[in-house]
Order: sequence, then structure tokens, then C-alpha cells
Amino acid sequence: AYVGRAQAYRRVLLAGPYPGMGRGDPDVYKAFCWRFWQLIREGGHIGVVLPRSALAASGSVPWRETVLGEGEFADVTMLLNNRQWIFEDVHPQYTIGLISIRKGRVDPAEVRLIGPFNSQDAYDAGAQRPRVVFPVSEFRSWSSGAAFPLLPSAESGEVFLKLRRHPRLDADEHPWRARAVAELHATNDKHHMILDPPSTDGPWPVYKGASFDIWNHDTGEYYAWADPDYICDVLQQRRQNQARLARSVFSELPAIVISDRRTLPCRFPRIAFRDVTNRTNARTLIAALVPPDVVLTNKGPYFIWPRGDARDQAFLLGVMCSIPLDWYARRWVELNMNFHVLYPFPIPAPSKDAPLRRRVEEISGRLAAVDDRYAEWAAAVGVPVASVTEDEKDDLIAELDAAVSLLYGLDEPDVQLIFETFHVGWDYARCLEAVLKHYRRLSSLA
Repeated sequence: AYVGRAQAYRRVLLAGPYPGMGRGDPDVYKAFCWRFWQLIREGGHIGVVLPRSALAASGSVPWRETVLGEGEFADVTMLLNNRQWIFEDVHPQYTIGLISIRKGRVDPAEVRLIGPFNSQDAYDAGAQRPRVVFPVSEFRSWSSGAAFPLLPSAESGEVFLKLRRHPRLDADEHPWRARAVAELHATNDKHHMILDPPSTDGPWPVYKGASFDIWNHDTGEYYAWADPDYICDVLQQRRQNQARLARSVFSELPAIVISDRRTLPCRFPRIAFRDVTNRTNARTLIAALVPPDVVLTNKGPYFIWPRGDARDQAFLLGVMCSIPLDWYARRWVELNMNFHVLYPFPIPAPSKDAPLRRRVEEISGRLAAVDDRYAEWAAAVGVPVASVTEDEKDDLIAELDAAVSLLYGLDEPDVQLIFETFHVGWDYARCLEAVLKHYRRLSSLA
């Protein structure tokens, strides 16, 4: 009976005048968003409280585009339900929007936003500060579907715009091209996996998102195991089938690569990133160079490279694992690192021989190439294998953050703001000091 009611409820929502309801789950808030808009008269205003999904999720794109095209978001104030200070029955990691909408075209068309505030005291102190204001035309270019970033102050808006000057991850300005893809579905492909093998000597591990971390290619937490010959047959057949589809990332690879089973991505080191994440965790954009002879569930998507080499991989990995890009990621991410969220992320595009780019490659390559499984990849990057000691690891990571900051064109106050606003309660002073020391030394290379 319950299933029948839920299905009937879904049909009612899908049949209503609610564009975008069919994308993802037919959540009720999507219907309310449209009813709010439909009830406002021309020239009228309305103030509503909505989950941040209304301002970021793909299912609400038509609603946001309608408001931006036929009215304006007069004010958007974000609140983080930290310690459930707003709603006792809402998860403390959720973000809520206090949204003022005006119906009717305005000139100039702008978006005003501020937040998130994570406590009553923070809200009382900051809610009256000037909003971060952007032209709608510029705002729409930042993401797929006019999603709203989280910008706690006007100063953070300035840093955000400096990062945004750089081309998107999927832009043609880069000399490389990296496309994200999921390998195995954790549920639908479970029949291809071995959940409880009698021995783990022969099978390959099946990684989930928690199987890797930043500069840690193997946490020891696996989803399952897989027979190497069998799973390679499955993946090869799937790759050949998908390559025939124009929208598939595999269609961008040469036919000679697609036809050769030995070129399967699972046989080589590759960049993977966590799909499930949270902007209130210690880190949000979590990527790693996972070793060869592992397979990945959809909770750990990976990149294939229609264009690019090991040096390009090392460069992108270094940028993805840096604090500056993670700070940017936290402007957007709520619970998932979806492809439509990741692709618009700005990535510096220096020349391949630029000293700072080369330094990012070297540091990233050394941190990633932890054993002989990475020997061929490390040789292509031009770095030794297993060359980083625990004593120097933190200093190399600080130097990487400094080099990436310079590639983004950030000033010292920008770097300081990123660390100050990166994570609530984070004791960042020592880390920031180390980064700024390298920043000053490397600034002559910028």
C-alpha cells in the first residue's frame, strides 16, 4: 500500500506544471518553488526558506533560469544548520537558503548573495554586511545550470572571481582533455563482483570512494573484489559498446585503443575522485592516483584522457589536491561531486614549460608515485618512485599549495583568506605559515 501511494504521489508531481521535476527524485520542494513563482504577481516580491538544493541541484535548473530571466533573486542568504541551530530536525551539515525573489524584468539584472552563516552569532554579526553582487550574465557562466555558490563575504567574492578567470576543467584552452566516467555501478554491477573471496591473493580490489584519500592511494577499505580476467572482459565489452555512442567519452578515443583489451584504464594508474563528499568535511574535493589492477565503483569516478600525457595527469592531480581549488569546490558542493559540478571548476592553463607548472607536476608526481606499480608513469612525469619521506611530505604539500596559488594569480591576502575561511574550527596557522614561506620563494617564477 505504501509503495502504491508513493507511486501515485510521484505521478501527480510529474504531471504538474513543474518543469525539471523529472530530473532526479521528484522532491516536493521543486513543486513549491514553482508554486511560489506562479503566485507572485508582476512586480511583486516573496520571501521563502528553501533547501540549498533549490539553488544548486540539476532538477531545479528550469526554475532558477526562469527566475533569472523573468525576475531576480533580490537576496539570497545561506545558513549552515551547524549543531542544528536553525532546525532541530534537519541534518546539521545541510545548508538552507533565505531567499527573496522579485517577479518582473530588471535592469541591470544582478544576483545578490551572502553566507553561509553557521551560528546565530555569526548571522547576527554578518547578515547586515554588504552582499556579494554579480551581473546575471556573468553568474550564469560559472556553472552548469545557474547554481549558487557560497560566498561568506565580499572579500571571498573577490577571491572567487580571481579563480574564475581561469578556464573550466573541460575547456579547450587546455593542452589536455580529461573526461570523467564511472566504471562499475555499486548496485547494478554487483553480480560482476566477489563480495567474500576465499583468498585476496588473486582477485583485484574493487574501490569505493572511501578506498582512497588525498595523497593516499589505498585506505584498505574496499567495496568488493573482482576476478581480473572476467572483469576485464566485462569492461572491454562495455567500452566497445559505449564507444559507438557519440555522447560517450569513449567515443573520443582512437579505434585502435578501443579494440585493444590491454589499454583498459584499469590496467594503468589513473586519477579517481570521490563522488560522495561534503563541504563541511575536513576536505571536499578528494582525488588520488589509484594504482593499476583495481576497478572502481561509481562512487569513485575516474578520468580518461582523449588528449594528454602523464605530465598533464600529474598537473591536474596536483591542482585537484590543492587547498585553493578545494576552497573553490566548497563554494558549490553540498553532498556530491557530480560531473556537472566538477567540469566548470577553473583550472590554470600555463604553458607546459612554465616553471610553476613543472614544479606542480614534480611535487604531485613524487607524492603519487609511492611504489613500483607507478614506475612507468613516474618515469613519464620525470620523477623518482617512492622518494618522499614522512618528514618532508607536509612541506611538499605546502609548496604545492603555494605554487597552485601563484598559478591562480592569488595575492598573499587572498591565500590568507582561503585558509581563514576554509574550515570552521580548523587550526590553520602553522599550515598557512608554511604555504606563505614557499609562496614568497616561488613568486619570482610566476
